[in-house]
Amino acid sequence: MSDTDRAVLGAVVFAVLFAQVLLYPGIPDLVVALDASPAGWNGDVGAILSAGKWFLTAEFAGFVLCAGLWGALSDATGRRTPLVAAGAILGGVGYLSLAVAPRVVTVPYEVVLVVRFLQGVATIGAFSLAITTLMDLDGGHGRNMGAAGLAIGLGTAVGSPVGGQLYGLGPFVPLYVAAAVLFAVGGLATVASDRTSGRSRRLRAAVETLWRRRSLAVPFAFGFVDRLTAGFFALVGTVYFQSELGLDPGGTGLLLGAFFVPFALLQYPFGRLSDRIGRVLPVAAGSLAYGLTIVGVFYAPTVPTAGVAMVLVGVTGALVAPATMALVTDLASGDERGVAMGGFNVFGSLGFLTGIVGGATVAGRVSFEAAFLAVGLAEVVIAVVAVPFLLGLDLPASGLRGQDLTR
Repeated sequence: MSDTDRAVLGAVVFAVLFAQVLLYPGIPDLVVALDASPAGWNGDVGAILSAGKWFLTAEFAGFVLCAGLWGALSDATGRRTPLVAAGAILGGVGYLSLAVAPRVVTVPYEVVLVVRFLQGVATIGAFSLAITTLMDLDGGHGRNMGAAGLAIGLGTAVGSPVGGQLYGLGPFVPLYVAAAVLFAVGGLATVASDRTSGRSRRLRAAVETLWRRRSLAVPFAFGFVDRLTAGFFALVGTVYFQSELGLDPGGTGLLLGAFFVPFALLQYPFGRLSDRIGRVLPVAAGSLAYGLTIVGVFYAPTVPTAGVAMVLVGVTGALVAPATMALVTDLASGDERGVAMGGFNVFGSLGFLTGIVGGATVAGRVSFEAAFLAVGLAEVVIAVVAVPFLLGLDLPASGLRGQDLTR
C-alpha cells in the first residue's frame, strides 16, 4: 500500500508544481493580459520586472502565511488527505477564477492579486501536506523525500516547456490547464491513506513544535536559500533569457527545462543515496556546487552553453533538495511532521519571495550580473557557514533512525 500512496501523493506534488511553473515562461505576457502593465510600458525591462514581481509575490505571500497553519491543522486533527484534496480543489478554483474573471468583468489588478493570494493559500495546503503524508510512509526518509523531490522536479521540468507552448495559444490557456490538473488530483488525493499517529493534538501544541525543535533551523535555512534561487529564476532568469539572450516564451521554457529535467530525474536516486551516506555531504557539498553553477549561467556566452550550465544547476540542485527535506523528517517525530514540513515550506516560500523581490530589485537597479552573483554566492555562503551545525545534529550516520530500506 505504501507504493500506491507514494504514487498518489507524488502525483499531487507534481500537479501543484506543474500548475505553478506553467505560468513562468510567459509571466510578462500574462500580467499584460491581466491589465497589470503600467501606462507607457513599451517593453521596458524595469516595468516588466515590477509587474511580474507583484503577481508572483501575491501567491507566495499566501504560501508564507498559511503553510504552517495547514501543517498545524493536520497535526491537531490527525488527518491529512482530506486537507490535501481540499487544498488542490480550492487551488483549481483560484486558477480558474484568474482566467475567467478578467474576461467577464473589468477587474482591478488589486483584486487579481487578492485572488492570486487566495490561490496560493489553497495550493500550499495541498503541496505541503502531500509531502508531509509522504514523510509518514515507511521505506526510508531519503527514499520518501526523493519521491517528493522527483515529483517536484518533474512538475517543474514538464511545466516550463509545456507552459511556453501553451502561451502560444493565448495568455490565459496555462491558467485553464492549471485549474484542470488541480481538480483532477484533488479527487485522486482521496485515495491515499492517512498514516498519522491518529492522535489529535491541540493546535497550540502543534505550533510549539517549531520552538522545541530548534535543530529544524538547519534544514529551514537551506530551504530558504534553495528556494531563493528558484524564485530568482522564475522571474529574473526568465526576463534575462528573453531580454539578453533573445528567447521567446517557448525558448525560455526549454532553457528552464534544461535545469528542471535533471533536477527531477536525479531526486529519487540522490534521496536514497542520502539514506546510505548521511545528509551532511549531499547538503553541504551540493549547495556549494549549486551556487557556483548558478553564477556560471550568467557567464555562459551563448544559448547552448547557458543550457549546459542550467543542466549542471539541475544536477547539483538535485543532490541538495531531497537530503534537506529528509533532514526535516529525521528531526521531527511522527505527530509533529505536519507543522515541521509547514515550517520548512514557510521558510522556503520566504526564500522564493526574496529571490523574486531581491533579485528583481538588484537586476533593475544594478545589473543582471550583480543579481546572479548575489544569488549564487548566497548558496555558497550557507554551505560554508552551516557545516558545523550540520555536523552537530544528533542523527545516525544513515539518517534513517533504523528504518528498513527494503520496504
